[in-house]
Amino acid sequence: MASTPSSTLSPLYESSIFCNFTSSQSFLSHQKFTFPLKLHSKFCIRATQVSLQEQSQVSDPSNSQQPYRKAVSSSKSKLWVNPKSPRASELKRKSYDFRYASLVKVAESLDACNPVEEDVFNVLASLGDKIVEQDAVVTLNNMSNAETALLALKYFQQRLKLSKEVIIYNVTLKVLRKSKDLDKAEKVFEEMLERGVKPDNVTFSTIISCARQCNLPEKAIEWFEKLPSFGCEPDDVTYSVMIDAYGKAGNVDMALNLYDRARAEKWRIDAVTFATLIRIYGAAGNFDGCLNVYEEMKALGVKPNMTVYNSLLDAMGRAKRPWQAKNIYGEMLSNGFQPSWGTYASLIRAYGRARYSEDALKIYKEMKEKGLELSVVLYNTLLAMCADVGLTDEAVNIFEEMKGSESGTCQPDSWTYSSLITIYSCSGKVSEAESTLNEMMEAGFDPNIFVLTSLIQCYGKAGRTDDVVRTFGRLSDLGLSADERFTGCLLNVLTQTAKEDLHKLMVCLEKANPKLGYMVKLLVDEEVVEEEGAFKTHAAELLDCVTMDVRKAYCNCLIDICVNLNQLERACELLDVGLTLNIYTDIMSRTATQWSLHLKSLSLGAALTALHIWMNDLNRALESGEEFPSLLGINTGHGKHKYSEKGLAGVFESHLKELNAPFHEAPDKAGWFLTTKVAATSWLESRRAQEVVAT
Repeated sequence: MASTPSSTLSPLYESSIFCNFTSSQSFLSHQKFTFPLKLHSKFCIRATQVSLQEQSQVSDPSNSQQPYRKAVSSSKSKLWVNPKSPRASELKRKSYDFRYASLVKVAESLDACNPVEEDVFNVLASLGDKIVEQDAVVTLNNMSNAETALLALKYFQQRLKLSKEVIIYNVTLKVLRKSKDLDKAEKVFEEMLERGVKPDNVTFSTIISCARQCNLPEKAIEWFEKLPSFGCEPDDVTYSVMIDAYGKAGNVDMALNLYDRARAEKWRIDAVTFATLIRIYGAAGNFDGCLNVYEEMKALGVKPNMTVYNSLLDAMGRAKRPWQAKNIYGEMLSNGFQPSWGTYASLIRAYGRARYSEDALKIYKEMKEKGLELSVVLYNTLLAMCADVGLTDEAVNIFEEMKGSESGTCQPDSWTYSSLITIYSCSGKVSEAESTLNEMMEAGFDPNIFVLTSLIQCYGKAGRTDDVVRTFGRLSDLGLSADERFTGCLLNVLTQTAKEDLHKLMVCLEKANPKLGYMVKLLVDEEVVEEEGAFKTHAAELLDCVTMDVRKAYCNCLIDICVNLNQLERACELLDVGLTLNIYTDIMSRTATQWSLHLKSLSLGAALTALHIWMNDLNRALESGEEFPSLLGINTGHGKHKYSEKGLAGVFESHLKELNAPFHEAPDKAGWFLTTKVAATSWLESRRAQEVVAT
């Protein structure tokens, strides 16, 4: 579609026609010049004056006449004046440099005066009666006060016969954009139409960018979609702005389609738009897409700003890629950026979710040193991380600092108390957990399902079975129902409870989950008789109907109960069900040089059961004459429980000694217990001989 000649230029570009002669204060910002522009250090006077009527010839680079271009490039258009000449100062006053400087001062006065017609008109009266259209453009273009700019526009409209009124409106809209006043910009547009002034590309691009600065992407889209009806065609800059607008408005498909087109047609995209694209990919869970956009941005020579860095850090946090967040943060610092509150918040979320406790606490300390207040969400993120990794003392300090925050607005909420109760409960600190619960209720928060789950765990560790039952009873009082995690915690308490007290908890378990309650009843109540294979069938049905999140925990606990009750056969059946349902995978492995048993993901009872089955397999292999490899190994992992000094390796070491097994901890492979083919064969043969004698 054809556009008006003026639509090819920005307001600043058009207004520069009247003030670019020798001004060192030129306000040109548009890059697509169709004629050379040069600032001269020597004082000279241009003999050429250009009016708005010549605008169409200047703006069309295909015009072969180009009178203005010839005038600028011609040496005859300049008159050199000796600065020492008595006439120099008089001639300088007559130059447009002098006029431009005075117009800038008028603009400053207009910005500072009262936004009333009388005061604005009085300031403009100082320009005299011989004002021209370019005076209006320069004055408005240098203003930043929306109220007085509208009155100045009215003044010029009353006193000038405007040949290019759209330019005057465009520079006025630019002032409104500076003020982020979209309402007034829309009213000015309506006034344009009422006066019969046809808007051009610059009009729309200015209003669209105003909507963007006001963080109103829906409005930007609304104005963008009006363009065709006025015969205007958006340029690549406007298209790039619309990637940002569509993305922020939630129209992801349109934003990504425009981005694909931008890459194909090599549009100029600013850093803010790239930040929006990173957020789009992050919200969609395409975290590699976030990194790709970031790399494309750098390849195009666009320098990242804080919004880009913060968006990328937030995406890497949600992706649980703290190492990449760390690298991006280092790059940000090396590029001279100082972290903002948003940067710190993104890092705490990234490190906290990934349990990078040392890094998260370092960022927290840095924020406190800089006097930056954390939000409740960030405090809760830190406390949840402390609960996950067992940092009790650090959690208590953070909680106290939160309550003592200077603003007084960052007070604990129910999640805060829940995290702290969880920490105390996992540490077995009953009185501290109960005290925190009382403080929580005094603050007006009822305990939620997470708090009750933690309390059951706490009382179970302390062997306070009656308190477990009492806490279970609070579910109905609070209108809550047991979820799978709550039920799993109750099942875990059964693994720590003496046999004589199990019946108290079985009543609760049957109410929470009848199928699970019946499974435990089959183990505890010796009077319940089932057909052969029925127990295994019940176990498979139960584990198959619970979510993946709790399957392994349920199976581990049931096996632990079997081991506690010396029901090894049923423990083996449960482990077999777990293997069949892929709850446990890769427990046993064989290579040409080593046979291994992997126990890292198992509870103690499940690990002991797996060892029993593995030993039976080794016996069968020995009896059948199968050749053993040079090494046999048991991998327990070397980590300790986050709330205990004990780990599976320590417990297993003593158990292997009880069995007189020749497995010894490998000095160069933490968590591994190894033995040789000869030692393993000798041990298995001696055990078999002992069993024969015992029989």
